[in-house]
Parts: sequence; structure tokens; C-alpha cells
Amino acid sequence: MGSIFISIGSLAGALTVMIGAFGAHKWKLYLKTIDKLEVYQTAVEYQFYHSIAIVLVGLLLLQADSNTSKWLSWSGIAFGIGILFFSGSLYTICATQNNFWGRIAPIGGLAFIVGWIFLAVAYWPKS
Repeated sequence: MGSIFISIGSLAGALTVMIGAFGAHKWKLYLKTIDKLEVYQTAVEYQFYHSIAIVLVGLLLLQADSNTSKWLSWSGIAFGIGILFFSGSLYTICATQNNFWGRIAPIGGLAFIVGWIFLAVAYWPKS
């Protein structure tokens, strides 16, 4: 399972670089307002941070025991869901110029929070 998360996180990171470059070079005129450009940059930033987190989870999974592995797996899944819903909704706002999609972003934000909590639980000292 660790290898899967490393691959997914790495591909998400590569996709982040492509999306960031696309926004910086091709979409700059389309995202005319500073507001939309900032929304786009926020989506790219959070996607990148959590792509790295998914790779970290994968690396930790390679050496984890079964109880820790369970929490780590849920952490990686939550980070992936967060990227999909948070960054995905912000990209959709920029692509459609429709702020309705912003209603979905908090689901992704919550998934990010849950992912970090699951990561903490995985390594919480056991007495």
C-alpha cells in the first residue's frame, strides 16, 4: 500500500506542477481578476502540500506495523479526497467563473484536517 501512495502522491505532484505552469502561462489572461488568480494559486498550493503529504504517508507505510498502517492508509485517502474536493472545486470556480463550486471546498478542507489528525493518531504514543 505504501508504494501506491508514493506513486499517487508523486503523480499528484507532477500534475500540480503542470496545472501551476498552465495557470501562470496560459490562463493568466483568462483569470483576469486578482481574486480569481489568487483562488487558482491557493488550489495549486494546497494540492502541492498534500501531494507531498501523500508521498510521506506512503514512505511511512513501508515501515509501519498493522495498527499504524490502518491510520496511515486513512490519512492518505483523506488527503486525496481533500485534493479532489478542495483544489478541484477551486479549479472549477476558475474554469467556469461560477462561485457556486466554492460550497464544495469546505468538504475538501475538512478532509485535509481529518488526514492530518489520522496521521497524528497513527503515531500517537501507545502506553
